Amino acid sequence: MLTPAFDISQDSDFLTICIKVPFARASEIDIYIDGDDFKFYAKPYFLRLVLPGRIVEDGRQKASYNVDDGTINIRAPKETPGQHFEGLNLLTSLLAPKGSRSSKPLIEEIGSSKDVIEEDDDGGEFDWQIEQTPFVEPSDDILKSQCTYGFGNLRTGVFTRLQEELTDVIDLRDPDVTPTCERTNRRLAAEKAKFDPDHYLADLFEDEPIQRLLKYKPWWVMYLEGDCSTSADNEERRVTFSEKQKEQLRNFPNKSHLLDKKSQQQVYLGLIDLLLAYGYETRVTEGDKNVESAWNIRKLSSTLSWFETYTCVKDVLVSFGRRVLCYPLYRHFSLVKKAIRDSILLLRLGKAAVLKCLLEIHAIFQENDPAYILNDLYITDYCIWIQRVRSKKISALSDCVQALSVSKGDLELELEELEQAACLVQEEEKQQQSGSQAGLTLPQATAHSESSDTEDSSSDTEDSTSDTEDSSSEESVSGDESSESEKSFGSEQRNEVVSSQEEFWKGENKDHKAGKSETKPSLVPIQEITNLADKMSTAVILSEHPGGQAGVKDNPHDDTIGEWTVQAAESSEGKPATSREFLELTPRQNPLFIVSQSDEDDC
Repeated sequence: MLTPAFDISQDSDFLTICIKVPFARASEIDIYIDGDDFKFYAKPYFLRLVLPGRIVEDGRQKASYNVDDGTINIRAPKETPGQHFEGLNLLTSLLAPKGSRSSKPLIEEIGSSKDVIEEDDDGGEFDWQIEQTPFVEPSDDILKSQCTYGFGNLRTGVFTRLQEELTDVIDLRDPDVTPTCERTNRRLAAEKAKFDPDHYLADLFEDEPIQRLLKYKPWWVMYLEGDCSTSADNEERRVTFSEKQKEQLRNFPNKSHLLDKKSQQQVYLGLIDLLLAYGYETRVTEGDKNVESAWNIRKLSSTLSWFETYTCVKDVLVSFGRRVLCYPLYRHFSLVKKAIRDSILLLRLGKAAVLKCLLEIHAIFQENDPAYILNDLYITDYCIWIQRVRSKKISALSDCVQALSVSKGDLELELEELEQAACLVQEEEKQQQSGSQAGLTLPQATAHSESSDTEDSSSDTEDSTSDTEDSSSEESVSGDESSESEKSFGSEQRNEVVSSQEEFWKGENKDHKAGKSETKPSLVPIQEITNLADKMSTAVILSEHPGGQAGVKDNPHDDTIGEWTVQAAESSEGKPATSREFLELTPRQNPLFIVSQSDEDDC
């Protein structure tokens, strides 16, 4: 037998059940109604529903078959007109066999009334107080045997055979041998090591994209804005499921979860963790899921990435806030507060809205190859379990989350100190920039005021260029005359060379000014003269005459006196030195070269 696709709607007096049975024969359709029990048969389809209310057969029932799309619509009257049937969109719970809705064990020990502890199932406020027991140091064997995880901590030994997929799915290593307390310590250490102050400050001070994300309105906000009423019944009616989600609900297995009080608390707290991660992912992607959605959800949820089991709601909020500031692309504390607010709104919408979130998470993980393991461990069981939870408990959970608040100090990441330091650095930079701008204002004004004087004096400067050159040559001559104690033939020859080249460049300047009167005359290349003089002083050596002092002549106007020959200087080994040449006096005696020996002896 095949379970057909179906959908249920209601009004004040009637319940409408739409069943898709393509290729079925209308003559073979059989419908059975008995209070809250509804059965439908059309070969090869069979559907059995356990309704949340009672319907009757009083002659007002009606059924119609559409051959084109292969659907049959059954309209049955309610036994109590005006009654609202809660949870008609929770299809998995409707498919559960009658009598299997109770979470009580099938086998119970029968004894006296004082030995029986009745389960507190008032359907109202949930007791969030944790029972305290004295701590006893467990042995290693006990720790290894208690390393459980999954929905309600009902699974163990799963990753012993899935080691290859372990790294890509969760952050916890060796979950089968890591106790709960050790998981928490490792998670806190990993988050502290992962926290990046530069990334956090960049998102804090450059928050334009984050401000856009904060203004985004996800689908649950649109639901709330569409109707001002806040009753649980109306909120349940506003949530709708897509055809794909309805198919998911029909494919889920029908099973009950036997949870004790401690396990129930952990399941509720894990549900908050999942809603926080889903709310953040939906907001930052603006409702458009991508390839990173599976990574974001499982990374932000410590329940999924570290198999964390919480003891109070505050721990859930703090853990989520730390992970938002450590792992995803956008790390801003405003996104943490917005995600908490979104989770409160989802819980207020009721379990139908929560189920819709879980179905979307299930679909995201199902399309991601390694993340499908998390569906088997958590999400599938959550989708089945939430359909049987009382709405009042979901509402009480919403109030509990709303009553708490998380500050930056609670995250223990030194965010406030980091922000203060960053603000001080910004103020110092602003002061430095303002000081540099004020310092540049005065020189600019001075330069502007002196620009006209510079332009006026430019012509005078050009006219006095030749005079400056003449004065510079005169200064050099006077400097040579002042050093009478160092008179030599080489220094006189060097002065003659420099003065002759200066006269050459002066004459070239005069010709240039005469040829181009409209253009600015070029300055004397004093640098080239200086370089030439330095080159001569380093590459030319004047040696003394063998007979007496160099540079002393009886007749300075005689050009034939003191002939010069160029001889190559040789090294001590007799090899010619190729680096420089020496100018030496000829060894030939000059009859006109007179040396006073008596004067030299007297000196």
